[in-house]
Amino acid sequence: MKHWAVIAVMAIAAIGAENVYGATEDFKANIYNPGKLKPVDSPLKVRVGDMAPDFTLPSVGGEPVTLSQFRGKKHVVISFVPAAWTPVCSDQWPGYNIVKELFEENEAILLGITVDNIPTLYAWTKQMGKLWFPVLSDFWPHGAVASKFGVLRSSGVSERAIFIIDKKGVVQFIEVSDINVRPDLGVCARELKKLNP
Repeated sequence: MKHWAVIAVMAIAAIGAENVYGATEDFKANIYNPGKLKPVDSPLKVRVGDMAPDFTLPSVGGEPVTLSQFRGKKHVVISFVPAAWTPVCSDQWPGYNIVKELFEENEAILLGITVDNIPTLYAWTKQMGKLWFPVLSDFWPHGAVASKFGVLRSSGVSERAIFIIDKKGVVQFIEVSDINVRPDLGVCARELKKLNP
């Protein structure tokens, strides 16, 4: 990883979730705080070494995205977040903008998935500013993709989870984080590096 990327990862780690990275005061005023939630609430249905379940979901950009369209071309990092307009989610995804080159250097694409509908995701991502990666809606059938991966919580939102899938479609890394805490971007960086020795 280049020196600038290490600095960027460290900078993101230093930003607290309550800061809602890069957001305007108006945006911060619209964030709903659900309070402290049960850290993890669902059993995984896939394991490292499994073929990732394929899916097709609508994107905020208008085009459907299919996981298998990247097979043989790019590694895929899937970032499941619980809900739009919440503090940690509104902090996590804009943070990936700082390290876009990290994904490019490691021949990877990031797919952001939440169970919110497209109009909600459109308004939320527009307020966050331009995100470089596809934002996908797992709204209907509600949470079907999150359920396939085993990260749909009993409350109907997804876990805060990262899945790294190699170019062959095999799951190489899984991290289901405490829903109340932004994941360490450094972990994602290290795991991506392992795919391109």
